[in-house]
Amino acid sequence: MNLRHAILPLALALSLPAIAAERGFTVQDMAYMDRHSSPTLSPDGRVLVFAKRVVNKETNKSSTSLWMRNLVTRDIRPPSQLSPDGWNVNSPAFAPDGKTVYFMSAKSGSMQLYSMPLAGGEPMRLTDTVIDVDGYKLSPDGTQVALAFAVFPDCKADLDCTKKKLDEVEALKTTGKVFDRMFIRHWDTWNDGRLNRVFAAKLGGAGMIKAATLLSGDIAGDIPSKPFGDLSDFAWSADGKQVAMSVRQANREEPWSTNFDIWLVNADGSGSRNLTAKNPAWDAGPVFSADGKTLFYRAMARPGFEADRFALMAMDLASGKTREIASKWDASADGITLSADGKWIYTTAQELGRHPLFRVSLANGEVESVVKDGSISSFDLAGPTLAISRNSMKSGDVIYTTSVDGDMPDEGRPLRAITPSAGEMLPDVAWGEYEQFNFIGWNGETVHGYVVKPWNYEAGKQYPVAFLIHGGPQGSFGDGWSY
Repeated sequence: MNLRHAILPLALALSLPAIAAERGFTVQDMAYMDRHSSPTLSPDGRVLVFAKRVVNKETNKSSTSLWMRNLVTRDIRPPSQLSPDGWNVNSPAFAPDGKTVYFMSAKSGSMQLYSMPLAGGEPMRLTDTVIDVDGYKLSPDGTQVALAFAVFPDCKADLDCTKKKLDEVEALKTTGKVFDRMFIRHWDTWNDGRLNRVFAAKLGGAGMIKAATLLSGDIAGDIPSKPFGDLSDFAWSADGKQVAMSVRQANREEPWSTNFDIWLVNADGSGSRNLTAKNPAWDAGPVFSADGKTLFYRAMARPGFEADRFALMAMDLASGKTREIASKWDASADGITLSADGKWIYTTAQELGRHPLFRVSLANGEVESVVKDGSISSFDLAGPTLAISRNSMKSGDVIYTTSVDGDMPDEGRPLRAITPSAGEMLPDVAWGEYEQFNFIGWNGETVHGYVVKPWNYEAGKQYPVAFLIHGGPQGSFGDGWSY
């Protein structure tokens, strides 16, 4: 491309008069504004795929598509749409060779797994199951896929059995139901007798996947957990021969129990053992080391207290011995992403109203800040690239990329925005300035808060105050965006 032609549109844009910000943010703005999520890097870190949700104002319906950005071409070529028009898709993932992208869609009438070439082309449907696929996770070598289904326990691996029972319930002329234990409803999810369970199937065979091997057969619990869980509590071993999953027993004690245990299961569905039975509190988020000898996970120490601190743990799978990786760090880790060299765990955690990204040394437990400001909702790490999705009180998620080469981390290193901020999408909206403050609360403890000024604030004038108190302890108000 001629450099002059590449620079010309930018020069023209800079010469146009800026739109004056003359109004505040409205609920209509929030409803119709584009949303970006799911930053997903190719294995070599050279291509970024992300999800974009848009709303059609005429039909008042939303749809989500996948977009891609070649990070090598820098700013010469903007993101382009990857998934076809008219498709509503989610949950992107790359094949190990980086040439294929997997995703979920209900294009066929039920939620199924698809793949398509990164270079473009028609999506290929990979599953044809009688009930919805609720989630998936590829094995490290890409030859297998874990599939999550909601099934009736007595149906075991027979998906047709679950479909038959659902059809029978739908055909009933009565709606009454007898519950003999809780949960009757968990948040917004009613208990209909099914459990979330994980199955495994081979990829690359002839025809679509219609059945799969049940992995969590003798483990009576939901994986993913209800109602907000996902397959971050499920992990493949590097060789694809074993899986680990975090599950809480579905019994009468379940509503007041936080005793999630990590189970090790053979990938053919045979045999399982509880790795964390000695801990009566919450164990979550298993991740295998590259050599398969160590299992990393997060663990709470206080049974029954769901807001306890998640510590980073390492278990030697041969001996069963465990150690805490960063015992002096008082934060609660959100997850575990291993660096390519196996020396660091990358994780987000709450810190004084923000939700930054950290990395933790496996050798000595030292913690370093990677991205400090705002709230990181998700991130991905591949090759030399770090991709993050970050929000604040002034914008919903903006997807950025940066390099992890050299003496990472460097809080001053530039972040390259791939998607626009709320301010860029709504140039006529003025945003209220905000700042953190603190005061002495109960028992002499320091309490932190934020003061947010009106969008049209003028110094010296008096304004009414809306005083919002968050009781915690699971979360707090902070420098983040909520829809």
